[in-house]
Amino acid sequence: MKKVAFIFPGQGSQSVGMGKDFFENSEIAKEMIAKASERLGISFEELLFEENDKLGQTQFTQPAILLVSAIANAIFKDKCDIQPEFVLGHSLGEFSALVSAGAIDYLDAVELVHKRGLFMTEACAGGGAGMMALVGLDDATVEKMCEEQQAAGKQVWPANYNMDGQLVLAGIKADLESLVDTFKDAGAKRAIVLDMSVASHCELLKSAVENLKPYLEEYLQDEFAVEVVSNVTAQPYKTKDEAIELLSNQLVSPVKYKQSVAANASKIDMFIEFGNGIVLKGLNRKICKDTPTANVSDMASLESVLESLND
Repeated sequence: MKKVAFIFPGQGSQSVGMGKDFFENSEIAKEMIAKASERLGISFEELLFEENDKLGQTQFTQPAILLVSAIANAIFKDKCDIQPEFVLGHSLGEFSALVSAGAIDYLDAVELVHKRGLFMTEACAGGGAGMMALVGLDDATVEKMCEEQQAAGKQVWPANYNMDGQLVLAGIKADLESLVDTFKDAGAKRAIVLDMSVASHCELLKSAVENLKPYLEEYLQDEFAVEVVSNVTAQPYKTKDEAIELLSNQLVSPVKYKQSVAANASKIDMFIEFGNGIVLKGLNRKICKDTPTANVSDMASLESVLESLND
C-alpha cells in the first residue's frame, strides 16, 4: 500500500454547493451535517447548499469548510483503512487535520473554529484590516520590504507562504492599498488587495490568542493517532500541550504551507486533499512535482482515489 498524507484546505476554498454530492449520496454526510446543525444552532444545509451572505463571513466560513473536509475524510475512512504518515492543513485546515488525527471530535472542532472565526472578526473590528495577494516576488524581497514599511509606521506582515512566487500579506487595508505600486515597481506581477475584513496570521489578532486558548484546552484530546504538521514550524507534533501552543501562535504567525510540504514530502508517495476544490493540489504541483496530490471533493473523486491507492 502507498504511503500517504492527508491534507486539508483553508479559508478561500469555500463555494455554495460544497459537500452536496456527499450529502445526497452518503448517510455519513447526512448525519454529520444534522449533528453539526444541532450543535451550532444553524442550518448547515442552508449555509452550504443555498445562496446566502453568511458563507463569506469568517465565523461561518470556517465551520463550513471544516465540516465538508471532515465529511470527505470520514467517508474515505469508512471505505479505506489506510493510515496516513502525517496530516497537514492550510491555516484553518490544520483544525480539519486535527479531526483526522483523532486529536479533536469533529463537532467540538466545528464549534471551536466557529469561535475562532468570531474572535478573529472581533480582533479586527473597526480596524480596517485586510489582506493582499502578491505574485512574482521572492520571499526575501517581500520580507525585507515589509520590514522597511513597518519601520516607516505601516502595519503589513507576510501571512501565507503558499508557493515560490506567491505570498499573501496581512495588515491594515489602507496600508496594503498604499503599497500596490511599490510592490509592482519591485517586480511583482500582481499585487491585489483581497475582499476581506480580517487580517489573518499577523499581530492584529493578538487579542484572539488568549480568547482561543481555553477552548483548545477544553476540546483537544491528550493523544493523537498520527502526527500533525504545524503551520507555524513546518514540523510535526503529537501532544496536546504542543497543539495548544502552536495553534494559538498560528493566529499571529505566518502559515508556512510550502515549507511544510517541502519538508515532509519525502516521507510519502502521495498527498490526498480532503474538502472542497483543489486549491492545495494546485499549490502542491508547484512545490513538489515528484509527489502527486489527489483530491476527495465528491463521490466520483473519492472512487478515483480509492482506485489509485490499489494501483
